Amino acid sequence: MSLQDKLDTFKADFEGNKAPPEVVAIMRKATADLIASGRAEKALKAGMRAPEFALPDAHGQVVPSSELLQKGPLVVTFYRGVWCPYCNMDLQAIEAAANDIRALGASLVAISPQTAPNRRKSERENALSFPILSDHGNALANEFGLRFRLPDDLITVYKGFGNDLAIGNGEDSWTLPMPARYVIRTDGVIVYAEVNADYTRRPDPSELLPVLSRLKVGAAA
Repeated sequence: MSLQDKLDTFKADFEGNKAPPEVVAIMRKATADLIASGRAEKALKAGMRAPEFALPDAHGQVVPSSELLQKGPLVVTFYRGVWCPYCNMDLQAIEAAANDIRALGASLVAISPQTAPNRRKSERENALSFPILSDHGNALANEFGLRFRLPDDLITVYKGFGNDLAIGNGEDSWTLPMPARYVIRTDGVIVYAEVNADYTRRPDPSELLPVLSRLKVGAAA
């Protein structure tokens, strides 16, 4: 089953059997409004230069993008939080492809606004072999054009689920990144970008392999 098939199955069960209709309506409207805003189309795209970053991992070690890019291409995934089942399935799919990605010379990181304990929980529960870096207040996500604020009615829904982002993220902006996947070439240029305002839609990690294969062939030429 593909990643998107798994996400679609989960969504159908959640909306059809678990969430009240009024909650589903609020969540659907928030997604539709974000799509209509055109924000995803304004995010950084292939051919643009990626912002440099130096962010702490879940254990406090600062990870500079410049050091990772000295080793080879960098795969970056912006991740909402451990509370998001779609994000967790996405990370698990990336982990399933991680060895193939590394075999093509690339490094992997996920980037999330969560506090360190929540990032450690996410790494542990998803059995990740790559780090989740801290993007406090979604500052880096903003540089990539991914940051948005949740509407007030959706904030109320999230709190009803017991998901208070002010606590989980350690600041009260109630912002999140749109889910996004990037491949950054060693010179800092983005060669693959997938951004979707609908958090239930995610690219399959297998899409990364041809991109990385081309980079590897080009580097050897």
